[in-house]
Amino acid sequence: MATRLLLISDTHIPGRARRLPAAVLRAADAADLVIHAGDWVAASVLGELEQHADVLGVWGNNDGADLRARLPEVAHRTIEGVQFAVIHETGDARRREAWTDASFPGVDVLVFGHSHIPWDTVTPGGVRLLNPGSPTDRRRQPVHTMMTATADDGAVTDVRLVEVTPDRSSAARGRR
Repeated sequence: MATRLLLISDTHIPGRARRLPAAVLRAADAADLVIHAGDWVAASVLGELEQHADVLGVWGNNDGADLRARLPEVAHRTIEGVQFAVIHETGDARRREAWTDASFPGVDVLVFGHSHIPWDTVTPGGVRLLNPGSPTDRRRQPVHTMMTATADDGAVTDVRLVEVTPDRSSAARGRR
């Protein structure tokens, strides 16, 4: 049976948005599992997502003691025969692939965040690297983003980078 995934990271609530955009919540409702790669900032975001789907998440460098008490730094889960790992930071992009292959033997997919830069590559060792960007803080990217994917029968398919249009009511003042 296929598992529908929503990948997000770097929500930075309430600093970059007052709340999750409606598009993220709709995508969470359509997903079987939400994977969040850290920098939630407010623990309420975890609680809100848990009302929409099962959540697999990690803490990021901007997350406080409350989230660090509830979430690991690195998470692992087998989903439909695919070995997933989730971490917030992977370090320098120029060494990311070699670091991943050395640090995550046996992992098929590593979901990460921190840079707010969408990423979809495969390491020389065969690990798929996915960074969904940020649905609330695009930084130097042209748009806010998240990813959807499907895990089924030992493979990840249908990976899509999805543009997120911020809601007027969710955007923090001066940070659209």
